[in-house]
Amino acid sequence: QVQLVESGGGSVQAGGSRRLSCQTSGRTLGSYAMGWFRQAPGKEREFVAAISSSGGATLYADSVKGRFTISVDNGKNTVYLQMNSLRPEDTAVYYCAADSSPLTLHVSRWDTINYWGQGTQVTVSS
Repeated sequence: QVQLVESGGGSVQAGGSRRLSCQTSGRTLGSYAMGWFRQAPGKEREFVAAISSSGGATLYADSVKGRFTISVDNGKNTVYLQMNSLRPEDTAVYYCAADSSPLTLHVSRWDTINYWGQGTQVTVSS
């Protein structure tokens, strides 16, 4: 059973930073690629970043490339999303997800992704 629990959301001013965490269950990190998605009010859930099960490969949406970094800590069974230079348009509910590969997370419709966390709200004020 894959369980994903996000934390770290909150309010931040534009230009600031925030780190999100996704606590995973069991051997999730060794078995699945992990990703972050986000959903702003009135918009579709969109891909943000993904990392391979080995941690050796990453993918990013163009809108966050150079500002966000996804990483894993296998000892803590945790996936992180470090968000820097935040913008008001980054405001959304951020979700942790797991599936077979970073590419699958990147190109698949969000409603076909296998595993999701409950989400954590990030609000960026100008």
